[in-house]
Amino acid sequence: MVDKIWIFKNKKLQDDEINSVSLKYRIPRIISAIILNRNIDGEKISSYLKKSISDVINPELMLDMEKAADRILKAVDEKEKITVYGDYDVDGITATALMYQFLSEIGADVEYYIPDRKGEGYGINIMAVNKLARQGTKLMITVDCGITAIGEVEFAKLQGMDIIITDHHTCKERIPESAVAILNPKRPDCEYPFESLAGVGVAFKLILELAKKKDMSTKDVFARYIDLVTLGTIADVVPLLDENRIIVDKGIKSLQNPHRPGIKALFDVAGIAGKPVNVSTVAFAVAPRLNAAGRLGTATTAVELLLTKEPEKARQTAVILDEENKERQKTEHTIFDEALEMIAKDPNFEKKKVIVLAHEGWHNGVIGIVASRLCDMYYKPCILISHSNGIGKGSGRSIKNFNLFDALTACDKYLTEFGGHAVAAGLNINISDLEDFEKAINKYADEVLTDKDMIPSVEIDCPISEKSITLETAKMLSYLEPFGMGNERPVFALAKAQIVNFAPVGNENKHLKLRISKNGFIINCIGFGLGDYASVLNNGSIINIAFHININSYQGNENVQLVLKDIKIV
Repeated sequence: MVDKIWIFKNKKLQDDEINSVSLKYRIPRIISAIILNRNIDGEKISSYLKKSISDVINPELMLDMEKAADRILKAVDEKEKITVYGDYDVDGITATALMYQFLSEIGADVEYYIPDRKGEGYGINIMAVNKLARQGTKLMITVDCGITAIGEVEFAKLQGMDIIITDHHTCKERIPESAVAILNPKRPDCEYPFESLAGVGVAFKLILELAKKKDMSTKDVFARYIDLVTLGTIADVVPLLDENRIIVDKGIKSLQNPHRPGIKALFDVAGIAGKPVNVSTVAFAVAPRLNAAGRLGTATTAVELLLTKEPEKARQTAVILDEENKERQKTEHTIFDEALEMIAKDPNFEKKKVIVLAHEGWHNGVIGIVASRLCDMYYKPCILISHSNGIGKGSGRSIKNFNLFDALTACDKYLTEFGGHAVAAGLNINISDLEDFEKAINKYADEVLTDKDMIPSVEIDCPISEKSITLETAKMLSYLEPFGMGNERPVFALAKAQIVNFAPVGNENKHLKLRISKNGFIINCIGFGLGDYASVLNNGSIINIAFHININSYQGNENVQLVLKDIKIV
């Protein structure tokens, strides 16, 4: 149990301001208040609510878009061999399938290549470039990688190969200037108005531009490919705002009745076929199974699943991915337990603001997931490193106020390679430099993180009265969907409610079920992961709660249920 900081977003809105938005857009007042509290105002409100394809940003605003599209169409017309070079996570897998399918359908001589996580690692590598050049590739298009591959791109050019980079990772001071074109909304010299596209989102912008040049309908392109773009966008946990919000809204609707045999087969093995699909469904049921291919096996298996038109082949491949996902879970649990044991043996753990753990033989494909779990558990940035023969490969996750990419940049003299984002990054290191690196990144953390930054917080959209916690209110919240990072499910606060009864539930009593009462209103609540509170609560206790408002459906009946984010005993 951690005493979390509650941060209220409400900006002391005036009633006439809320009423004005409510009347103009014909939405409930509570929805107007939440939107305004999230700094969505002016013309942004209309786009936020409509989620229209017409509000998608013109691809031509991305630097080098024209160069990239023209070079690709030249290669298609002249039957040059094109290779799509991808990455082994869901973002990279879907981007690879997307680009390969589109180019195939416009008549390109195209193949795809995804490096092996264990043998080759992330991004472009010299051996792969050499192999592809020998096989006749004249144009390589990267998806979800390439922005840091300066030497590799220069080498490819020497082999007579042109490179087009599509990526979304943070740029370093230098970018691969030998590339024909570099599409990345995070380029400092790029004026594209939305930086937060996933890798598959950047690839999709290129496809939209190519489609326009081929006189293809934007609406048709969305209908054909939006399912892939949505899977990668959700899995990469980019903010569901602006274009990403439109992409995911359209994609979730498409996934309600998937047209790809591979996605249908995945839904079957995940046990979600025929059930409503939302962001959580994709994030927790679909994405892990696609990811399992690149984590424990070969990511090309997942690409084949997404591209196949044969239902039986799709079924067989989905079963393989499901088994690999189960194996991944076992490996993850083993590494997690070993990491906890290492933490328990570290007498200085409490003093360190960044967790850095290294172990020989940890599986490279799983350490990022474990780093994420430890980051959530201790609310500290966490980097896990697997090493062999003195060479370490690491994966890190971070907390709200600690930019992991900036931290690695500050410690780059101890690293042989690194890249990523503010909240997630990868690195390579010589194990002989590990101790110095750990000291350096913790010194950096001491300088940029305050004690308050190390306390988890709950952001609350607005307080709510007990009489407003109704089924109608719960249904109104659909105006704000799809929910995800940057557009989180609204969190409300209710003060001074009284506990009627409570009980720990679930495996090992990890969760908490309780009923509360206020002014005659009785409300059911569930607190996932809050089972420990059972030891400090009493019937009759007065509590403040932060929560989501959910609809609980059972045997055709719908009732309001609060999903608790935090409890404070008054």
